Amino acid sequence: MNETAQKPTPEPHPGTDPASPRGEADFGFRRVPAQEKAGMVRDVFDRVAGRYDLMNDLMSLGVHRLWKAAMIDALAPRPGQRFLDLAGGTGDIAFRIHDRIGTEAARAQPVQVCDINEAMLRVGRDRAVDRGITDGIAWVTGDAEALPFDDMCADACTIAFGLRNVTRIDRALAEIHRTLRPGGRFLCLEFSRVVLPLLGEAYDRYSFTVLPGLGRIVTGDAEAYRYLAESIRRFPHQEGLAERMKAVGFERVGWRNLSGGIAALHTGWRL
Repeated sequence: MNETAQKPTPEPHPGTDPASPRGEADFGFRRVPAQEKAGMVRDVFDRVAGRYDLMNDLMSLGVHRLWKAAMIDALAPRPGQRFLDLAGGTGDIAFRIHDRIGTEAARAQPVQVCDINEAMLRVGRDRAVDRGITDGIAWVTGDAEALPFDDMCADACTIAFGLRNVTRIDRALAEIHRTLRPGGRFLCLEFSRVVLPLLGEAYDRYSFTVLPGLGRIVTGDAEAYRYLAESIRRFPHQEGLAERMKAVGFERVGWRNLSGGIAALHTGWRL
């Protein structure tokens, strides 16, 4: 496949699940057997784990840091709360929570990082050591569709740029709802639908030409970043994700567009 611009295909209807009744799921613009998607996604992140954070900086020109800071500001973490961060293998969100609540509070109530990809978790552990963090963060291998945590164990659950990679979004949302205590809050930072037409056109050209080329140069893997661009287009738009959150029981659901809708921060409560 060459690296010329491709016109994005339509998103799934926001009320449907990525896994169809025929047992298929979206993998970028392709339909694959649902039982194979998790392994295919894991392979993508195995290939890019070592340079994942560098690519985030390059492909977003560092703006992802501002989006994540906005997420932490909205979370407003406090000592004594129990935090669960999903798909957070390299530690970006967990480190921010750890820094905000302080070392002693994190030591008493470690931030739980759960990721299906062991290669990403290894990167996170190494980054923690480099930052001088030897405790206060627990690194757990687990699937967002079957979380290895007790019911009502967390005060807050976060996921940043990971929800679109799960096979069954609704099942993952239900699992997140299960792990939150009454009064607990869910925050999801994810790429979304651009709401400014001119920005949307430029963003499409960038996504389908620059990103794969940048991925090839930095990681040696253009296909991983072509999948990234495609998976964003197949993910539910702002209203669609909000409706799916409500469908599994979240209340007071809302979202905030970031950078014209390139990303959106969704929030919901278990009440």
